[in-house]
Amino acid sequence: MHRCFIATITTLIVSLNAWSQMNYTEDGYRIPTEFPTFTFPRDHGSHPDFRIEWWYITGHLHAENKDRYGFQATFFRYALKPNAAAGSDQFGDEHIYMAHMALSDIDQKAFYHEERLNRDGWDAFCSTERMEMQNGNWSLVQDAENQIELIATIQEEVQLNLTLDPAQPHVTFGENGLSKKGAETSACSWYITYPRLQIVGDIILNNKSIPVEGEAWMDHEISSSQLSKTQVGWDWLSVRFDDQTELMLYILRDEDGNPDPHSKLVWISVDGKLTHMGPDDFSWNVLRRWKSPNSQSNYPVETTLSGLRPDGSPYQLLIKPLFDEQELTGELGGIAYWEGACDILEKGKVVGEAYMELTGYNESLESQLR
Repeated sequence: MHRCFIATITTLIVSLNAWSQMNYTEDGYRIPTEFPTFTFPRDHGSHPDFRIEWWYITGHLHAENKDRYGFQATFFRYALKPNAAAGSDQFGDEHIYMAHMALSDIDQKAFYHEERLNRDGWDAFCSTERMEMQNGNWSLVQDAENQIELIATIQEEVQLNLTLDPAQPHVTFGENGLSKKGAETSACSWYITYPRLQIVGDIILNNKSIPVEGEAWMDHEISSSQLSKTQVGWDWLSVRFDDQTELMLYILRDEDGNPDPHSKLVWISVDGKLTHMGPDDFSWNVLRRWKSPNSQSNYPVETTLSGLRPDGSPYQLLIKPLFDEQELTGELGGIAYWEGACDILEKGKVVGEAYMELTGYNESLESQLR
């Protein structure tokens, strides 16, 4: 009984300290802090007191005839004012919602993508109670059994009807629950991830229905200012290895292309244990670049990653794009970036599937996101 009382008091003190130490940006948006107390499914939903938030899914799909596809689905919420309300079911002025959708037809080397931008209450919505969002006829909803339904179209050519089922529990990246992205107090996020989701569903591509199955990765980040003033972009990689381990990497680049000290590589073991490593613990070498004819960005699409695994054994991985032309051109957001399906090879053998994101290769993201 005394132990229960002490535990209750300790929990209250921790909660009060966390509340009293809330930080805010100069213009009044809340900043993520250490030791967050998450409650699910609520924290898979929206956090309107933070400026920016996104739910991001990338995955590989396989058809019965062995055709391969990659896909990306990203839903963004951006607060237009501090202390924004959860959102309006009428024409609102609290948030704007952007969404990106893309499909890579690997065998045909065809890339389909679309971007959307809507105000709250105008064909866009995001729940604060659970993962439930809509942008036009695009939706992402998690049910009581944790299954996630993604429904989307891309222009007139593509429709996605996918069910994603977590193969393992979510993880939270960062030290003490805080993923630091720079030296400034505000350069951070809460970073919640489902590293391996099993997929079943179908693609309708050019009026042909194609049953598919595969695996995906999902990130949910909550922030108010991701980049430091000296950073111009990032390289991000997620890997699902065939041995059921995973890897996440982000390299935050300065104007000279050097990695910021807050760049991070994280290994995820089969039992969900995280091993965080800094930029001194790995090497990232560019083998080949692809210049976009649309944005003129010169992306490092083929690279190697090397270092030591958590058990001390050496590795050298080849990140190989399944084809080069996987650029979202930024018609609405104004930011072109490369988001591509890749294979991971070690000693010439495919050992996993990956997605890589390359930003800031045409114009500084910092100048556009602030």
